[in-house]
Formats: sequence, C-alpha cells, structure tokens
Amino acid sequence: MTSAFHFDSLVWDWPIAIYLFLIGISAGLVTLAILLRRYHPEEGASNSRVMLTTLFIAPTSVMLGLVILIFHLTRPWTFWKLMFHYSVTSVMSMGVMLFQVYMVVLVVWLALIFRDEVAALQQRWLPKFAAIPRLLQRLLPLLRPIETVMLVLAVLLGAYTGFLLSALKSYPMLNNPLLPVLFLFSGISSGIAVALLVAAFGPKGHLHSREVHFLHRLETPVVWLEIFLLAAFFIGLWLGDDGKLRALSAALGGGFWSWWFWLGVVGCGLIMPLLLKALGWGKAHFHILLISGASLCGVLLLRYFILYAGQMTVA
Repeated sequence: MTSAFHFDSLVWDWPIAIYLFLIGISAGLVTLAILLRRYHPEEGASNSRVMLTTLFIAPTSVMLGLVILIFHLTRPWTFWKLMFHYSVTSVMSMGVMLFQVYMVVLVVWLALIFRDEVAALQQRWLPKFAAIPRLLQRLLPLLRPIETVMLVLAVLLGAYTGFLLSALKSYPMLNNPLLPVLFLFSGISSGIAVALLVAAFGPKGHLHSREVHFLHRLETPVVWLEIFLLAAFFIGLWLGDDGKLRALSAALGGGFWSWWFWLGVVGCGLIMPLLLKALGWGKAHFHILLISGASLCGVLLLRYFILYAGQMTVA
C-alpha cells in the first residue's frame, strides 16, 4: 500500500526530518550568538537572552537529534563504531566527526563565556577541584579564535544537514548543490524564531532590547533569502535532465506534497511572517508567538517536504 508517507522508494522517513530540524536549530542559534557578539559585543555577555538560549538549547537539540538518529537506525547499538572508525568516503562518518568536534568546541566556547557561572558552580559543588576555572582562565585569551572556529563549525553543521540528503544520488531532487545552503539559512531562520520566543516568553523577557532588535533586523532578510534559494532550487530542477523534471512534477505538480509545500512551507512559513511583519506586527508577545511559531512550523514542514517529496522520484 502506498501513501504520501509510505511508498516503495522511501529510504528515510519522518524521524530524519525531526533530526534535520533539531540540528538546524542548534547551528542557527550558535551562528546568531556569535554574530551578536561580533557586532554588538556589549549585548553578547553571559546575561544575554540569546546567549542563555544558546547555552541551553544548542547542545540539547544536537544531543536529542543524535538520539533520534541512533535509534532510528536498523542496528542502533552498533552506532558507536561510527564514532571511532572514520571513512572519508562516507557522508555519515564525516558527519559524526563533525558532530564530535562541534560539541567539544561548543562546550569550551560556552564555558569560556559563562566562566563566572562555571566558577560559582565549582565553588558550590566541588570546592577542592579548581582545575576547571584555572584552565578556562588560561584559555580566555584564545576566546576570539575559538569563537571563529565555532562559527565555521556551526555553518558546516547547518550545511551538513543538506549534504546528508544530497548524498542520495539516485534521487534527482535531493542530489542538488543548493540543498546545503537552503538548509543552512532555514536553520538560521529557526534559530531566530527560537531566540525571539525565549526573549518574549522566557524569564525576564524583554521585547525592546538591542539583541531583540538585532534578531528582528535579520529576520526578514533571511526569509527573503530562503525564498530566493527555494526559487533557485526549483528552477535548477526545471532546467535539469529528465529525472529532475520528473522530480519537479512529482513534488509540485499536484497531490499531497504539492499542497504541503504551497500551504505549509510557503504560506505558513514564508508569506505569513513577511505579511505580518509588513503590517507592523512583531512588537507584542502575541505577535512574536504567531510570527516565530509560523516560521518554525515552516522550517519543519520544509524538512518533511524535501525528505519525502525528494524520495518519490528515482533516477
């Protein structure tokens, strides 16, 4: 029996879409946090809402995504082999290596920014173990280069989610060089949405701070860039070979996934946020909830659309 979610050529299903969504949030938040610290250093301290959001959500979303991926595998208990046996010809193996480096640098970077809080925790729970605060103090002069490395890793991780799908070369729609860039910027869009939601509804949320203004300034250009990348993505299919034309027809030529794209990805995720922003919305809690919620929903629906519609057509 075939349906929109179950068909013969399907290899990866909905848990992979959730995994891609969570990884994109982490990469997007880290990218935003570093850009905030570069362009508004006084707003990127440890008490920043963006930094606090990044502290709690960026590592958590990666770990949750990896748990989903591991248990979605046919033999999840053999996943540990990928963590120690690398292969330069395997996209999955290279991704595991990227995750490992990303998490190590992320922990060090966050520990340096929140060094006072780390020292306070050490004094409270491990008063005789002062090695960590001393180590962080020695690493402090390297904060800037570590932050640069962290930014590169975040961009690579955001793009990797697209590379992972584009490696499925037998699927014309997925084998597209624009997919990593599209996933990178849609991940940044989801990071903006999460940061704004925390700013609006988190403890001591403040909707008129400079960091929230910084997020609002990025919000609309990133959405327009997503629209441009989506248009370029489908134009590339339209100008491609017979396999790509069949993939384009299957994805947008009518049916369940065509409606999913136009109503969910475009209508909810792109047009609604742009329209509400053009009407002057975005300055109240309900506005933030509606715009950011629609943006997050659109990014998640995009992951589902690319994953499922991309596997409907085989070369």
